Order: sequence, then C-alpha cells, then structure tokens
Amino acid sequence: MAYIPNTQIEIVREVPRGRIQHALFDFDGTISLIREGWQQVMIPLMVEVLLETPQHESEAALTEVVTEFVDRLTGKQTIYQMLQLVEEVAKRGGQPKEALDYKWMYLDRLWERIKHRVAGLKEGALHPPELVVPGALELLEMLRQRGITCYLASGTDHKYVTDEAGALGVTPYFAGGVYGALDNYQDFSKAKLIEQILRNHDLQGPELVVFGDGFVEIENAKAVGGIAVGVASDEERRVGINDWKRHRLLQAGADIIIPDFREGPRLLDYLCGEE
Repeated sequence: MAYIPNTQIEIVREVPRGRIQHALFDFDGTISLIREGWQQVMIPLMVEVLLETPQHESEAALTEVVTEFVDRLTGKQTIYQMLQLVEEVAKRGGQPKEALDYKWMYLDRLWERIKHRVAGLKEGALHPPELVVPGALELLEMLRQRGITCYLASGTDHKYVTDEAGALGVTPYFAGGVYGALDNYQDFSKAKLIEQILRNHDLQGPELVVFGDGFVEIENAKAVGGIAVGVASDEERRVGINDWKRHRLLQAGADIIIPDFREGPRLLDYLCGEE
C-alpha cells in the first residue's frame, strides 16, 4: 500500500494527473449521510419477504443471500435490488409482488428512519455539516474555484435526491446537474451519464474523476478510463475507514481510496498534478 505522505489517501495505482475537467459524485455515503443505515432497513425487509416463501432457507442463510446481492447492486438504482428480490421469491416457490411494490414498501420504512433528518435540515435544527461526509462541502467549493464542472448521480429516486441535496445546500456546486433514478429505470444509469459527459464535452478518460462509495460508479469510471476515487466512509462514526467498503472498492478497481474528504486539499493537489 502506498499513501500520499502523512495522509490517509491510499494510492492503489498511479493515474494520469493534471488533466481533470469534470467530476462526478455519488450521493448517499459519498456526499450525504441522510440515508445512513439504509441497509439495516432493506435487508431485514427482504429477509422478511423471503421467509414467507414455501421453500425458504433459515433466516441466517437468507440474510447472507440478501446481503450479498444488496451489496453487489449498491450504486445502481434501487429498483435493481427489488428486481433481484422478485427473482429470489420466485426461486423459492413464492408469488412475488411487482418490483415497484417492494420498492415502495422499502421507501416507506426508510422514510420512518430518516424523516427527522430531512425535517431537521429544513427547519434549521440540524446543520449540513452534521449530515455530510466530512470535508465534502470544502472539496466541492475547491473544485468550483478551480473551474471543474461537478455532477451528482444517485441510484436513489430523482425527486428524493434533489430534495435531500437541496436540504444539504449542495445543489449549487453541481453545475453539471443532479441526476437520480427514474420510474422508467432503463432511461437512466450512472454508466449512461458518464458516457454522455464524455461525449458532450469530447473528453478523454483521465479528464473525468468519479467519487463514490459503491461498486457500480467505480466500475463505470474504470470502464471508460476515468479516474476512480473510492470513498470508504464510515457513515455511522464519521471517522476512519470502513474496511468492508475499502475491500469492495478495491475489487471494483478504485485507483485511490480515502476515508472521507478531510484531506481534500492534498487529494486535489495530487489529482491536479501539484502534489
């Protein structure tokens, strides 16, 4: 393992530096902590559904199955996890609901967990630094000052992403736009957005940097030769590396791993060829 001296910025492989013009960010877990703990809502719900099927395994075995596919599909639109649930119900002799029905069941339960956070931000009882990954606001400001165009892309539904980004006050930093899941889920993906950015601005891979804590956006970045920065954020403690995330980000092909953006100035200097 190599690190930028006196930092927690892990350089997995050297990347072309000094060429970045555009930056794409995942939202949940990369910028926002509003939905921290969503896995503790989705996984038990899915296990509950599968325990109702005629040929189900033990609760422990089902939890392992569900955790694997939820983790693997993290970063894609939520509907893809629900489509997988539909398959798992059918495999076990059940009569699955529509994927959208499962999605709304999940969102209803998640809202109960997070509604006080959104309300607190809007009412001023909570402040954005309390619910963003540490250092994210400062990094976004530095990118804006350098003239780097930023985009926000999430597997969460577009209406929720725009609402939560607005509550956190980060929307103005994303001059390239804020993007989220659509009802017609095939019309949007992070891969499509990345391809669109490259095409519209006639970019080469190293002119785009992608920041994310999930497998999907890192894999998408590497597929086009972009620079992939894995954010192995510990969303609950808000400090240090989440080892499980780090392992998954390495598997996805991340070039750089960071715990958060506290060392954003050093990271940006490195990416811009000034470190």
